[in-house]
Amino acid sequence: MFEIKPFNPETYRQQTRRSTLIIAAVFVALAMLLSGLAVMLFGTPGGDNFRFNAGGVLAAVLVMTLLMRQVFWSQPWMAAAVYGWQLKRSLMRVTNLMHRVKAGVLAGDPSAMKLLRFYHLGLNQMHQLDGNTSSLDQMAAEVEQHKAAMQALGLDPDCTRLDPQWLEQVKDMPAR
Repeated sequence: MFEIKPFNPETYRQQTRRSTLIIAAVFVALAMLLSGLAVMLFGTPGGDNFRFNAGGVLAAVLVMTLLMRQVFWSQPWMAAAVYGWQLKRSLMRVTNLMHRVKAGVLAGDPSAMKLLRFYHLGLNQMHQLDGNTSSLDQMAAEVEQHKAAMQALGLDPDCTRLDPQWLEQVKDMPAR
């Protein structure tokens, strides 16, 4: 279950820049090392060694994939980037069902109402973290209108957790 957590946008951007630079530096070093090693072992001096260089870069991509999944993902310096990825992935899960969510909201379904509220809160945070606040102004009226509708139905508008049950319930609803 994903939960929206308070995150300072400046700190988020600083930490994600740092993690991106670390990953890029590791990749470049790994690609150069593996390409050089492939040329040294299999190449010919003064010959066309492009395929060995390309093979070294491809091997670096594969090694980086393993490093990302097995080592880097759980490192503290990756926490902001992991959170951002999880936030965007959670929003995408709702977006994929948006036609059903909106139909459920129109029908007054509590799960759909909560999903849309989570979506609004998550999208708001994503835009703030990415520094895209101009998009927030465009959706402010819709967000407030939905919040008021939830309160009128007696639903708590503090939907900072994405409950997988909400997704399943909305999936089972007929699409309009």
